Amino acid sequence: MPTALERPTPAPLLAPGETVLLFDGVCKLCNGWAKFVIRHDRHRRIRLATVQSAQGQALLAWAGLPLEAFDTMAVIRDRHYWVRSEAFFEVARQLPGAWPLLRALRICPQGPRDWLYTRVAVNRYRLFGKHEQCLLPSPDHQRRFLEVQP
Repeated sequence: MPTALERPTPAPLLAPGETVLLFDGVCKLCNGWAKFVIRHDRHRRIRLATVQSAQGQALLAWAGLPLEAFDTMAVIRDRHYWVRSEAFFEVARQLPGAWPLLRALRICPQGPRDWLYTRVAVNRYRLFGKHEQCLLPSPDHQRRFLEVQP
């Protein structure tokens, strides 16, 4: 299991055992990742929230993560949260089929993995582009989000 960070109280807004993926709603790379998760998470184990939403901001504050200039995705469940490469591996662990096999990439030490992750994250707008505003989920996917952006 990926290394989780822990808080003294359970995350707000989530039912016990519920997992949420926080991502940058204007980042094209991040939106692509969210769409990938929706497409492959057939068992609907992972909910989503943008870091720009009220729910995303509340969860970031709970985890003690930056509310502005957010440069990583986060996965939150109960009193635990994962960031950077560990968040990626936690998502892969939750997906059905062969996707959990991606965890074999954890053979690379966390320091270099997170360094590479951070290099991509801080340059994501330049490399992949940016939407002017958070994209709305399709009606099909609305129930996967903690909140639908107005």
